[in-house]
Amino acid sequence: MAVERDREVDFLVIGGGIAGMRAAIELAAAGHVLLTSKGTSLESRSADARAETALGEDEEVYLHLHDSLRLGDGLCREHALRILIEEGPQHIEQLVDWGTHLDRSATRLAFAPKSARSHTRVLHARGDSTARAIRRVLIAKAKSLSSIEVRSRAPSVDLLLDEDRVCGAMYLDLTTGGFKRVHARCVLLATGGLGQVYRETTNPPSASGDGVCLAWRKGALLGDMEFIQFYPTVLDVKGAPRFLLSEELRAQGAKLRNIELERFMTRYHEAGELAPPDVVSRAIMLERQRCRSEFVYLDLSGLNAERVKKLFPRIYAACLEHNIDITADLVPVSPAAHYAIGGVATDLHGATTLRGLYAAGEVATNGLHGANRLASNALLECLVYGRRAARAMIKGFPSLEAPTATSRPETIPVGSRHPRRATTSVDHSTLAGEVRRIMWEHVGTIRSGRELGEAVRRLDTLAAVAQACTCRPHFEAHSFLELAPLIARCAEAREESRGVHYRVDFPLKQESVPSLHSYVSANSAVYFAP
Repeated sequence: MAVERDREVDFLVIGGGIAGMRAAIELAAAGHVLLTSKGTSLESRSADARAETALGEDEEVYLHLHDSLRLGDGLCREHALRILIEEGPQHIEQLVDWGTHLDRSATRLAFAPKSARSHTRVLHARGDSTARAIRRVLIAKAKSLSSIEVRSRAPSVDLLLDEDRVCGAMYLDLTTGGFKRVHARCVLLATGGLGQVYRETTNPPSASGDGVCLAWRKGALLGDMEFIQFYPTVLDVKGAPRFLLSEELRAQGAKLRNIELERFMTRYHEAGELAPPDVVSRAIMLERQRCRSEFVYLDLSGLNAERVKKLFPRIYAACLEHNIDITADLVPVSPAAHYAIGGVATDLHGATTLRGLYAAGEVATNGLHGANRLASNALLECLVYGRRAARAMIKGFPSLEAPTATSRPETIPVGSRHPRRATTSVDHSTLAGEVRRIMWEHVGTIRSGRELGEAVRRLDTLAAVAQACTCRPHFEAHSFLELAPLIARCAEAREESRGVHYRVDFPLKQESVPSLHSYVSANSAVYFAP
């Protein structure tokens, strides 16, 4: 396909989610901003069920920090957390000033309970529509700024380099079918997650890990790719989307029952249904295996029906579309891939190891979440670190210096270049489907060295077949083929269980050495560093 004439802007933001929009708004005062999005429009982008935001009042800051550090299982960077907690309130106040309507109790903001927390500090808008409310306000604010230009239906396919500096990107204009190059002083990746690399996921179709792949292909360092958070209670109805049933349902008193209608969570954790999400996910998978069932049940029948409808209007309506009344019926649920804790390695200003390239939101990792994200910290992360990245872009902050490797464990070759093999034309959607199946079955909530090794071998074979294929590649399918082996290899290298990464052959956390993050790039094997 032809590449259209180049154009120039001051700043390029790739991704139209909350992190990208918040950054674009901040950048608008310093120059012309182009924001590109894969979707048909910013308004049509799926607002998933990560729909709450955590906000600590002054006396709760310590508890918020404590809860996040505890759940992060030794890998949280405390400075990153303190920034989130200390700068978060001003972002919430700003959103309210811009028109976000948060739920209130009398004259103060209303906080809701959440599992794995020692105190209630989760804010909502219209019950369970917080993310939607925030997105609407950010979209309206961005549209009011003449220096922000939006290009929808424009997935980025490559980053542009000027020697060793990222100076723009090439995107595919799905409206015209042509490629376009954009040059910019700085580029921000805010492309969101990579959940679509798994067969079962709560993520929208756009979450194919594009930003991680764009950075990796140019040699950027990735971090903690093995840490994938699986949400435990996702609607499991044939033909229905994998809709997330908020853990706040369990905080309000919903019970989990197996196919034999027995409550089972107390067999796995003393907190029962309020155990950390990764524990609940593993318990559900083990209970499914024990009972030879495809799902378990979430039971809300003991709760006040009218209160449930008021607190969870979207969840109630979505389930009702599939003939399930959550106030009276047992709801079939199963875990699904939900949040990528790892991603493009950044510092606390969003700078990556590539000059001119920054990242914010789920595509990035700076140690904020450690080995297990505290529920609702992610939305606040998009606001806080989206703005911080924008300010760093304006000031021209230097790139991140790659951490120095330790001697633990032995490095494992990434094998980013696969030998070409003679083959007939292969449908890339078929390859992508096979990748997603392998990831779900072998690199899921419960892992083992044998399963991970098998996944790596199969994924390497698929990647080699795809390279030899003569048909026009589908960019998302190629993202899957690049991402999946990275996740599997990093999981294989981490020979311990920590946070959301659980291995039956290494069920304990390594306590005899300092906690280490994993790193990998196209130019290096998997290695570990503080």
